[in-house]
Amino acid sequence: MTIQPPGRRGLASPHLRRRQLGRAFAVGLALTTALATAGTAAAAPPPSSWALGSNVTVFDPSMPVGDIQATLDAANAAQVANEMGTARHAYLFKPGTYGTAQQPLQIKVGYYTEIAGLGASPNDVVINGKVEVYNRCLENGGTSNCLALVNFWRTLSNLSININSVGQDGCRGSADFWAVSQAVSMRRLNISGANLSLMDYCTAGPQYASGGFIADSKLPFVVSGSQQQWLTRNSEVAGWSNGVWNQVFSGVVGAPSEAGFPDPPYTTLDNTPVSREKPYLFVDAQGKYNVRVPAAQRNSRGITWGNGMTPGRTVPLTDFYVASPSDSVQVINNQLARGKNLLLTPGVYDIARSIEVKRADTVVLGLGHATLTAVNGSTPLDIADVSGVIVAGVTIDAGLTKSPVLLRVGKPHGNKKTSADNPTTLSDVYFRVGGPHVGKADIALEVNSDNVLIDHTWVWRGDHGVEGFTDTQRWNTNIGRNGVVINGDNVTALGLFVEHFQQYNTVWNGDNGTTIFFQNELPYDPPTQADWMNGNVEGWAAYKVNDCVKTHHLYGGGAYVFNQNNPSIHTENGFEVPQTPGVQLHHIMTVNLSAGTIDHVVNGVGGPADTTRVGSPVFIAQYPTP
Repeated sequence: MTIQPPGRRGLASPHLRRRQLGRAFAVGLALTTALATAGTAAAAPPPSSWALGSNVTVFDPSMPVGDIQATLDAANAAQVANEMGTARHAYLFKPGTYGTAQQPLQIKVGYYTEIAGLGASPNDVVINGKVEVYNRCLENGGTSNCLALVNFWRTLSNLSININSVGQDGCRGSADFWAVSQAVSMRRLNISGANLSLMDYCTAGPQYASGGFIADSKLPFVVSGSQQQWLTRNSEVAGWSNGVWNQVFSGVVGAPSEAGFPDPPYTTLDNTPVSREKPYLFVDAQGKYNVRVPAAQRNSRGITWGNGMTPGRTVPLTDFYVASPSDSVQVINNQLARGKNLLLTPGVYDIARSIEVKRADTVVLGLGHATLTAVNGSTPLDIADVSGVIVAGVTIDAGLTKSPVLLRVGKPHGNKKTSADNPTTLSDVYFRVGGPHVGKADIALEVNSDNVLIDHTWVWRGDHGVEGFTDTQRWNTNIGRNGVVINGDNVTALGLFVEHFQQYNTVWNGDNGTTIFFQNELPYDPPTQADWMNGNVEGWAAYKVNDCVKTHHLYGGGAYVFNQNNPSIHTENGFEVPQTPGVQLHHIMTVNLSAGTIDHVVNGVGGPADTTRVGSPVFIAQYPTP
């Protein structure tokens, strides 16, 4: 793909989706194993912080740049293709400057890796160099079929990057590359010195990328390129170019106008109606670890740290129970009952009974993509009907026995009356049903409480993995009925990625809900039309608002179809909502990725997304029509 010069928009080629590349995936899986083994063998044991677990590495500016570079290079070699592995790591930087003009620190970020500064402000940690993610090249020895469609599960936050390309070739020197797809967040960043590119145009094609999230960041000119969908929230940008299908901006200073939609396909809200930034670790002047817990904001715009410390409260690390994967749930629950918050150090936790969060304002913070795996059909995380609970940086996996739900907020028939000024908040919380192993869950995320804020989530029933099944077998093996079910009122979702579930992917039963950015792929794997029927209706919509709902708003929504098992399958509507004036959908679309058909965008309105228009969306600017 050729990137257009800044200020011009170039559409990507039609989306060649992830599992069309069956041969490529097999090569990539072999590469995963080889690199993970080689990287682990080659890497010297990195320095770690005793306070934060053996999989956390803490750097300080007195360390030689070469030593830091070697540690991070070894980490990337081990994780760059370890898509379904169990290794989890966080690399944290104490306040100071890393890298020089002559010897920049150039970091590449692999799977299940968190890179973060430990300053109170992003300006307290400065990287002279780069922090990047490149395409994975899955064929011909890693030289062709290069794309970012499966560059998931990585985190970058709370630091400044002065882009320095010394030692890189001309193309690599043209930008800082962050070529990613789902379950990847950039938060609290101050980037300067060159463009930021959300695709990797320096490798052989097809160079596709498929979505991500930025919040609370000050950015240079951004080249979106082949990014099919993206959400940028409460940030500042010097400029933005390109857009494929669904680019959403909320509370962003310098955001492009949505005038002319769908060309370009921008959705722009001046302010974010309700938001709360993700908690972050920092080291104070005495060298002690703390967690800053940002306050909720209303009708906000721009960054939170421009005029000093992000508004909120500081909680010393001594008020947290620092857990490791060897801890039992009983130990964790006992600590929560004693009034402790919970810090989950990097690793995979087997959860045979629920971690129960019953106290208002409890913080559950995961480092390095800490992962909770359901055992014996458990619900790994259960949150009471209380206000101000924050869960951030946690991945939750279904297990071999079907769970009723993986994360529940509030009881199904509970009190529900929680605080609008202090919402329970889920930030960078990800879900998987299948992928690294067989998974079964009736519902991934169920929200029963009122006034809950979802701040970036990817809820995924695996369309590929290492379970050893064909795509046809996966339909009857990896079981996931619904991805997200919202029963509470006044719930807000900022960045709702939900994919591949076997009935409605998202069900909204509560009143006065708001979604800013929704992205969905319908399941790839229904064997027959009979397997994909909602009574007498062909298929299940990606986004369903219950008929009893009186008020609901969706800004920027996309539903995609790729029925690779049976291309003759139809889905009647991408979106189904009650026909009432209070339910408003703004900038929605459906698109065909090369197989199957979505007959209408919403409620019988909008033409078919079928194989006559692969990669070319069907857009509805406003529903109902003004």
